[in-house]
Amino acid sequence: MRHYEIVFIVHPDQSEQVPAMIERYRANITARGGSVHRLEDWGRRQMAYPIQKIHKAHYVLMNIECDQEALEELEPGFKFNDAVLRHLTIKRTEAVTTASPMMKEEKSRDMLDSAKTDGAKPEAAVEQPAAA
Repeated sequence: MRHYEIVFIVHPDQSEQVPAMIERYRANITARGGSVHRLEDWGRRQMAYPIQKIHKAHYVLMNIECDQEALEELEPGFKFNDAVLRHLTIKRTEAVTTASPMMKEEKSRDMLDSAKTDGAKPEAAVEQPAAA
């Protein structure tokens, strides 16, 4: 079996269908003996350039291991689904299981946001007893 990295972009009006799409693709891969090593839902993001006059879209990244038949079944699913604006499949030499740079950036933002909110609360708590 070969390793692949798949990124697909979904129309923003169809964002609520993304979990069902992901589950359908995952079921298709596992039914044929493949596996999903990494699955990241990046959510709705600004696109680099408009596609069909749309400026934002829902992004999903999957790293999978499957045979050629499973991949040949996935590709038309992307191609003939009107909700999928673009898709890209890349062959990889090995399975990728670590977080992508996009998710690392999101985690660092979350950590910074939580540090700002956590940092503000203890300072306020320290100031109150000192004033009393």
